[in-house]
Amino acid sequence: MRKPRIGIPINVQESLELAEIIKNKHLADGEQSPLNALLDHSWTAVGPQLEVCVQHHLKAEELKRQMDLAYRERDTLLKPISETVRASRDLLMGVYRSSPKRLGEWGFSVSDKPSRTRRKATVAKEIS
Repeated sequence: MRKPRIGIPINVQESLELAEIIKNKHLADGEQSPLNALLDHSWTAVGPQLEVCVQHHLKAEELKRQMDLAYRERDTLLKPISETVRASRDLLMGVYRSSPKRLGEWGFSVSDKPSRTRRKATVAKEIS
């Protein structure tokens, strides 16, 4: 006869639900509960902590939903802003074609170094 596996959920919500079931069964059984034999892990001590933990979990889940909504709203607003920044850079590159470092006055980061792909192509040509 095989020994059955008794799983414990790793999902927080499921773990808290299981803890609630165990606590309620323990309280319903009262003095007859075999869990009264637990010394270091008493449900009498953990029970009130479980209620607080559930409240924190529910609060965290609500804040996560609010965060996800805020990110979606931000991303919706960000797209036209990013496109306007890109268009501004492109126009200013034309205006300051002979002195592109002037784009730094507009807050852009200006680098004299060639991009990595250009450097690799240049190094490859020099080697051959």
